[in-house]
Amino acid sequence: MDRYVVIGNPVAHSQSPFIHTAFAQQTGQSMEYGRRRCEFDEFARSLQGFADEGGRGCNVTMPFKFDAFRLAGSVTERAQVAGACNVLSRADGTWLGDNTDGAGLLRDIERNAEVDLDGRRILLIGAGGAACGVLGPLLAARPAALTVTNRTLSKAVDLLRQHRAAVAARAQGATVLRAAPLEDCGDAYDVVINASSSSVLGAAIPVDPRVLRPGALALDMMYGPPARGFLAWAAAHGAVGRDGLGMLVEQAAEAFELFRGVQPDTAPVLAALRVRMDQTPS
Repeated sequence: MDRYVVIGNPVAHSQSPFIHTAFAQQTGQSMEYGRRRCEFDEFARSLQGFADEGGRGCNVTMPFKFDAFRLAGSVTERAQVAGACNVLSRADGTWLGDNTDGAGLLRDIERNAEVDLDGRRILLIGAGGAACGVLGPLLAARPAALTVTNRTLSKAVDLLRQHRAAVAARAQGATVLRAAPLEDCGDAYDVVINASSSSVLGAAIPVDPRVLRPGALALDMMYGPPARGFLAWAAAHGAVGRDGLGMLVEQAAEAFELFRGVQPDTAPVLAALRVRMDQTPS
């Protein structure tokens, strides 16, 4: 049976095995999917070990997305733009790297949450691996303005510089791009996306509530207990809060298609996952 895993640290909380098992049952695929915890300095060795065991593919979570990019034998265009991989698929003795985070985020926002990003003002909080994976697709959606804010401003500046050339033609210069410090990142955004580590670390919300216009979509890329603080903050300030479960399922569907060559139906899996998460003790 073909073997797949999610690799990360921590990884025990990951819902990827549930999601991919549901996709496999839905599409009639014979495969097994598990978790693989990796020490922070052992990613290359762990990945090689999985390959030696006959592993066919893996989803890569924090903090190894940049490592996965460096180790991939070849990468897709969207992974190249991001400079990070969250999916590795084994073929012909090497790893093909992809990044499905941005596609998953867009599908969740535009299809599941029914928010059209064309012409909207977006604030992206964070400039790490998660932000790298979603910035390109966000720009391709042609928002009117997109601001990247980060505690270390130089990282936000570098992230925008990395993406400007790659997406300039696609965005056709329609989007006003800006890097800004957390304490002065603007106000009244239509969509605020938290791609920082604040939720998983249990830290305070890193921006002022003025970034939210009334009725704005405020999405945390985390899910479960870590996302609850952000969602409560959004609701308290008149925004519509959304966690990262939809993004998780949608990016997994993109990865599943890369693994197995078939696109699963995400709606029933997302519904089942929300029930599962509500029943999971905090």
